[in-house]
Amino acid sequence: MNSPKNLFFIALLPPQEVSDRAHAIKQHFADRYNSRAALKSPPHITLQPPFPLLDEEIAPLRGCLSKFANSQARVKVTLDGFAAFPPRVIYINVVKTQPLLELQSNLASTLATELKIIDAKAKSRSFSPHMTVGFKDLSKPNFKAAWAEFQHQQLDYEFVASDLTLLKHNSKRWEIEEQFPVVKALNNQTDSL
Repeated sequence: MNSPKNLFFIALLPPQEVSDRAHAIKQHFADRYNSRAALKSPPHITLQPPFPLLDEEIAPLRGCLSKFANSQARVKVTLDGFAAFPPRVIYINVVKTQPLLELQSNLASTLATELKIIDAKAKSRSFSPHMTVGFKDLSKPNFKAAWAEFQHQQLDYEFVASDLTLLKHNSKRWEIEEQFPVVKALNNQTDSL
């Protein structure tokens, strides 16, 4: 008999200063716009959306992520203001850079090839890195009001992502399961797309 499935996703997490700022913005969305869904996970940039795994599939995933992280270079991440996926999602904008796009593409390819973990939606949309602050429980009127408040706000941070993070759902929220250090030094990464 198979064990129950667990739900995981893989992301880049910002350093504490950025995480605290993003969490405060999420809390503002909860308090002012009745949007609490984004509080169910730490601030993050999703690289591989949620996928189910059986208990016996977790160890191979950990091995794959460790090996993958060891083969990748650290990535500079630039946060620049706010953007939206109307009519429900507002997020901190993550500047698309070639190294970030390559990291996500390489991870998706590795997971598909080695573990048959495939994001079906990825075939119909391109990777759009972002850090969600207002999520699917944001009503259309509240989206409009929140977007009026945030669309022109400045928010500028740069950090180097030095870990891939595996997050697991505990039936209520997402928690950090394990972090996999990216060991190669940062390449000269200045070009945004």
